Amino acid sequence: MTHEETFRLAYAPGVTPAKWVGVWAERLPGVPLTLVAAPSAEVVELLRGGGADAGFVRLPVDRDGLSVIPLYVETTVVVVPKDHAVTAADEVSVADLAGEEVFHPLDDALEWAVRPGVPAFERPATTGDAVQSVAAGAGVLLVPQSLARLHHRRDLTYRPVTDAPQSQVGLAWLTDATTDLVEDFIGIVRGRTANSSRGRTSASPAEQPDKEPVKAPGGKAGAKQGEKQGGKPAQRQARKPAQGSSGRSATPTARGKAGGGKTGQGKTGGGKTGGGKAGRGKPGRRPR
Repeated sequence: MTHEETFRLAYAPGVTPAKWVGVWAERLPGVPLTLVAAPSAEVVELLRGGGADAGFVRLPVDRDGLSVIPLYVETTVVVVPKDHAVTAADEVSVADLAGEEVFHPLDDALEWAVRPGVPAFERPATTGDAVQSVAAGAGVLLVPQSLARLHHRRDLTYRPVTDAPQSQVGLAWLTDATTDLVEDFIGIVRGRTANSSRGRTSASPAEQPDKEPVKAPGGKAGAKQGEKQGGKPAQRQARKPAQGSSGRSATPTARGKAGGGKTGQGKTGGGKTGGGKAGRGKPGRRPR
């Protein structure tokens, strides 16, 4: 299988790309997606070295030659033993940790201007090592909430820290290596639909719905235009009764007027038939 036939996605600890990977599998089933787990500090170097096509990173990063889409910001929490005093509150502030020994692992995902509490006796190599030290009761640890979940232990818990720095996750890739597959994954992360005009999986022209046909003259528009010019639609003209030679409307024999009056009751010679109504009509006027 060649490089072009696969897509390699790197991700930092705590990031869960499962939902995007699932959408990829539905839209591009013929292109395998390979997940590459890497420490936060190594994801960018992995991209620069060609070890991945795109990657989820923790910001900030060195953006030289990179394109980056910021995605979401995580809540910062303090990890403590379950019997620690801070568990009495739903959330804490940095000031509440003033007297605590706080671990600062070498792979810390948070950017601190001034670190809280008292520095612990050592700097663990990884966040996982720092969690082990917290479980031993040697101090506390501040991390993004996803990392607290990743290193969950039954004897530990955590509380949100309201005024601590936060970690932001973003999608990064080499700007000069923006391939079609990278564009496809960007569309998935941005929430574009499969038929988005910016995606490669959009419907082809043959699949696009036909445009509404242009109506030929003589339709409603033509009829209205004819009325404005003094004419009437043919359909309306057909409904108008035909006219006889005398200029009066012709009517059916059975129910219409005959000889200028109603049949058996109509007027004849100025009066009603037979001089009026049958057996009771008034005589007509005598000629002078």
